Amino acid sequence: MSVALYAFVGKGVLRSVENHSFQAGEKYTYKVKYGFLTIGQAKVDVHSKIFSVNNRPCYRVNVIGKTAGLASLWKVSNMYRSFIDTTAFIPHKFEYSARENTYSRDQTFTFDHNSNKVKKFEKEEVTEYKIPDYVQDVISGYYYLRTVDFSKMKIGQSVKAPLFFDDELYNMQVKYAGKDVVKTKFGKMNVLKLNPILPKNELFEGDNAIRILVSDDENRVPIRLEIDFSFGTISMEIVAYKNVRNPFIWS
Repeated sequence: MSVALYAFVGKGVLRSVENHSFQAGEKYTYKVKYGFLTIGQAKVDVHSKIFSVNNRPCYRVNVIGKTAGLASLWKVSNMYRSFIDTTAFIPHKFEYSARENTYSRDQTFTFDHNSNKVKKFEKEEVTEYKIPDYVQDVISGYYYLRTVDFSKMKIGQSVKAPLFFDDELYNMQVKYAGKDVVKTKFGKMNVLKLNPILPKNELFEGDNAIRILVSDDENRVPIRLEIDFSFGTISMEIVAYKNVRNPFIWS
């Protein structure tokens, strides 16, 4: 069973989504490991300022991933930035920047939800795509999921929404898999287990290749992430946080 989380009231009238999970100024830092080796660091932050895009108030969210430890030899630094409507929780602008040794790429996407179109700007080229109502990008989709109270769902139930990424339209679907307890540097945390449902591919190993463990509280922030690739498992765990909306309860 799945729950669709999008429906237009009418053109020019956007939905209103309740948010009790985060606020402007929130920051998280994660350590990325391959087995016992630290290979990277990821930082996620919501700017303390509210921005105006398409005449709508927006959160500006940055996700920056860099290599660390022995992996620093590869000098990888990628940035994802989304301007997310503070009420409707949809993207109005998305930016992507990749720096991997001598390779570089920069993209900007602008969303027009009234005409159901997104434009991609890369180098000197502009490409336009049709999109469905309430489409998400990879960052806004994550923050939208944080507004969903998975603890009220039955195990095996899923949430879905359309997702536009890298010139393609996907059906984002996340399954609720129950509860657990995770050990961290701060103590133990009660978590909810979520599994993104992926299309068949050769990169990820198994049907539950991605496991997201989010705090079982109103923050619903990822505490730990595990990804099974064909070559091994990559994990990501929270190591620092600041300006959370609701105090964490560690035990």
